[in-house]
Amino acid sequence: MRCPFCGHAESQVKDSRPSEDGASIRRRRLCPECGGRFTTFERVQLRELTIVKRSGRRTPFDREKLVRSISIATRKRPVDPERVERMVNAITRQLESQGETELPSSVVGELVMKSLKALDDVAYVRYASVYRDFRETEDFARFLGQEGLNDGPEDER
Repeated sequence: MRCPFCGHAESQVKDSRPSEDGASIRRRRLCPECGGRFTTFERVQLRELTIVKRSGRRTPFDREKLVRSISIATRKRPVDPERVERMVNAITRQLESQGETELPSSVVGELVMKSLKALDDVAYVRYASVYRDFRETEDFARFLGQEGLNDGPEDER
């Protein structure tokens, strides 16, 4: 593994252990050239996935982009980062097990929406506002009415 600090082509594995969910291996590494320490994760990849965008453009599936978009939705929410990681792993496994190598972006979006709804309502609405391209406050109201998120007890002020 190439050192991210000095670019040296080799590094030594100092420690390996399974990650929390058992879906990856966490490795602590040391660069013999500069002495830098870093962590890598090794995951099983069942197949190469291509995401077909609404415009028809095709892009390789990017797990890190999925992590970033979910992290933005859950920012400043009481959501444990390990739960987000498990959620991303579960979504990735679902996508890989679909049997198709090309998937519409809507499949990814719907899986994320379903997972976020179970995780945190605010993160769910945040993600939906971008995914469904909300432009006005009425878009939020319609969405919340459809989803039943605003069916809680009325505020008594």
